Amino acid sequence: QVQLVESGGGLVQPGGSLRLSCAASAFTKDDYATGWFRQAPGKAREGVACISSTDGSTRYEDSVKGRFTISRDNAKNTVYLQMNSLKPEDTAVYYCRVSLYGSSCLQTLEDFGPWGQGTQVTVSS
Repeated sequence: QVQLVESGGGLVQPGGSLRLSCAASAFTKDDYATGWFRQAPGKAREGVACISSTDGSTRYEDSVKGRFTISRDNAKNTVYLQMNSLKPEDTAVYYCRVSLYGSSCLQTLEDFGPWGQGTQVTVSS
């Protein structure tokens, strides 16, 4: 079972940037996808970005395209989410999760593993 720890959240002004990290340990497989998800106050959880461990392909939620970039450092077992041009509506708790089956990012929210503690991102002036 993998252990995932999110970090990097904080308070930032609109237009600012943050880089979130998802550090994993105790990986037992090489074929998976890592997704970033978020839950804003009063709203349902949603997928934000995803990256495949095998081919590096990525997927993004429409509202973050062009602003967020997901990347990975295989040596560190870490996935990052670079968040630029942040908006107040990006305020949420951000979570990383690993897919249950295969490395495709064309999977639904239910195809990813348990939710962790997350990291809080607050965008406010």
